[in-house]
Amino acid sequence: MDSCISFPPSQSQSLPWINSKKKTWNSETKPEVQGSVAWPEAQYSVTLSGTSRIIETNDLPVNHTTGIFPISPSDPAYAYDHNPNHIAAHPTTWTLPADPVAASTPSCTGLGPIGVLSDGILLFNALDAQGRDAAAHEVQDSCWGHPDGADEYHHHDVPSCILDPATGQSTLVGYAIDGYGIYVEKNKEGALLTDSNLDACHGRTSKVMWNGTMTRIYHYDATLEYPYTVGCFHGTPITH
Repeated sequence: MDSCISFPPSQSQSLPWINSKKKTWNSETKPEVQGSVAWPEAQYSVTLSGTSRIIETNDLPVNHTTGIFPISPSDPAYAYDHNPNHIAAHPTTWTLPADPVAASTPSCTGLGPIGVLSDGILLFNALDAQGRDAAAHEVQDSCWGHPDGADEYHHHDVPSCILDPATGQSTLVGYAIDGYGIYVEKNKEGALLTDSNLDACHGRTSKVMWNGTMTRIYHYDATLEYPYTVGCFHGTPITH
């Protein structure tokens, strides 16, 4: 199966941090939503129970602050994105397989949550509601998050606040809703993997720490290239 979102959409020429000809964008020059809002009520837990992995979160960040949403007209980011939404708690419980198995046929990711990252925040796929590369086009805060119309704060990729602390050869940074792990993996030189190392679903099979044991298992990998995390579901996603 080809990845459902294997080719990045055309990039806008109106945003100064995007090179539309090369279909690339620069995270260093892209503006960030201002503010440093703490969320002491944030909750996130991962528990193994028999053959299941129970994930509970209220979709508030457990280890970082957020920007101020809605974006204020006084914020320089407002010139590019008028996001009018708030950040609100969304209690969520998922029961995932502790040892996921491949589906007979991979399936496409859709809009809305496709997983959760280690900061307790929901992960969406790489597209925004207009079918654009969301990480490139949508202006987000310093941990690359923002709320949608349902006031769900979310990521479209693995943000720098999770990537940078992941210094080992492989670090588990989240779970997709088919049960497979999402990892930051690096080569022998310490460089992040690229899309060329991965299959159509943006994953590969290698030896990583899984359920407390070094295991050779399929998993998704974070990259700095579109589609960033999960290109399609290798396993069978739960309904939610």
